[in-house]
Amino acid sequence: MKFNIKDTFTKELPADPILENFRRPVKECFSYVTPRKTSNPTLVHASPVLAKELGLTEADLQTDDFLQIFSGNAVLPNTTPYAMCYGGHQFGNWAGQLGDGRAINLFEMEYQNKIWALQLKGAGETPYSRNADGLAVLRSSIREYLCSEAMYHLGVPTTRALSLCETGDRVLRDILYNGHPEYEPGAVVCRVAPSFLRFGNFEILMARDDKATLKKLTDYTIKHFYPHIALGSKEGYIQFFKEVTDKTLEMLIHWQRVGFVHGVMNTDNMSILGLTIDYGPYGWLEGYDEGWTPNTTDRGEKRYRYGNQINIGLWNLYRLASSLFPLIEEAAPLEAILEGYKDAYQKQYLAMMKSKIGLYSDAEEDSSLLNALEENLQLTETDMTIFFRNLSYIDKEETISDKFLDIVKDAFYLPQELNGGITETWKEWFIAYAARLQREDLSNDERRKKMNSVNPKYVLRNYMGQLAIEAAEKGDYSLVEEMYQLLLDPYGEQKEAEKWFAKRPDWARNKVGCSILSCSS
Repeated sequence: MKFNIKDTFTKELPADPILENFRRPVKECFSYVTPRKTSNPTLVHASPVLAKELGLTEADLQTDDFLQIFSGNAVLPNTTPYAMCYGGHQFGNWAGQLGDGRAINLFEMEYQNKIWALQLKGAGETPYSRNADGLAVLRSSIREYLCSEAMYHLGVPTTRALSLCETGDRVLRDILYNGHPEYEPGAVVCRVAPSFLRFGNFEILMARDDKATLKKLTDYTIKHFYPHIALGSKEGYIQFFKEVTDKTLEMLIHWQRVGFVHGVMNTDNMSILGLTIDYGPYGWLEGYDEGWTPNTTDRGEKRYRYGNQINIGLWNLYRLASSLFPLIEEAAPLEAILEGYKDAYQKQYLAMMKSKIGLYSDAEEDSSLLNALEENLQLTETDMTIFFRNLSYIDKEETISDKFLDIVKDAFYLPQELNGGITETWKEWFIAYAARLQREDLSNDERRKKMNSVNPKYVLRNYMGQLAIEAAEKGDYSLVEEMYQLLLDPYGEQKEAEKWFAKRPDWARNKVGCSILSCSS
């Protein structure tokens, strides 16, 4: 097991001179930290797909060296693990210094001309842990591990996950914040990305009026991750912000496409590379509901609800624009980019939604057709994934009869609520949709294939993750493997896995871990 080490971050950016590991304000970009040793590590799962991209073999994943390094028990020779310093706006309020409170970056490496940073989450305390222990538990680690890889295979820009280990240690957590903490099995996930830089890395430097370090960090980011942009000029910094804005919007459109709700879109959870980062209390829309949030902390305000993610993306980009302003010293170009985000969102969202219902030409009524669809989906509890996947089976020559809902009926949680008025509203929509389909040139089979390439059949539904967690907590990792294999091909039919193409079961409606999620991990 060999890695081509390329530690650019620690070599090119200022380091915290204090080497002791205690909580403190840090003025520099990072602090050196060693992962906490675990008592009895066990490999729960490792991703052979990602391992191959890193130059590792499946045999490497089974070695003791792999287990020791990626559980935090050993440090790879000639590497210097570290935790990053950043700030952030949390739920709309400036929170000051945050940083990698339980994440420790092991090293950067290069393989086949790609740079990867490997990071352990749950590997112990850092100077940024505040009042926490720096650890993670098995339930949240399984959710992060599976979802990272699931999102990648869905085609959503994301950080990845290489491995998941149980530590053999017990971790005290209050899952519902109700004053009843319990000990849970501890775990460590190895996360992988080109970089884990966040909006908050730039925010903290602007807040501290440290223009010199802000310039170093921005130049570093451009040099390594946006190398086509000229370094050191105002025009380059403007272009950099424009490209981060574009990447952020692209990511959010993908979230909306597959029904993913992040749950904690704080600026410290926004990647400077436009990647989905930090899988905490995320969730998948099961009943289509633009007002749904998976985060118990956000249940009141619903700031991070599904229908508001695009707006929060823009709000966060305003914070990044403010952070880069000292390097540009001109508001107009930044404001123009932010205004452009609004226009681009309208166009990209419309195109994405049209692709979900198989419309590829332009017609004046497309926006109103889609608006009506989104309203109808909320008339009764309607499963998003099943509805859009099954919609592809409508033929454009089809006559809308009294059985017109049969094709999508499996998506309705409470079909008895489809009373006369609701059924009539749906029938009007399907008549308009069928008429619109007739103006498309593609054959039914061609259109179905295209629709099924953007409407997944399998997503990591909350109850599926919970089943894997409950089994793993009893020492049975087979469902983790089953979910991993299923999610490698989310658009495929996978007839042998048909049981997972189903609505959320009744037992999961109000179950902790399925409908109720917190930041506790």
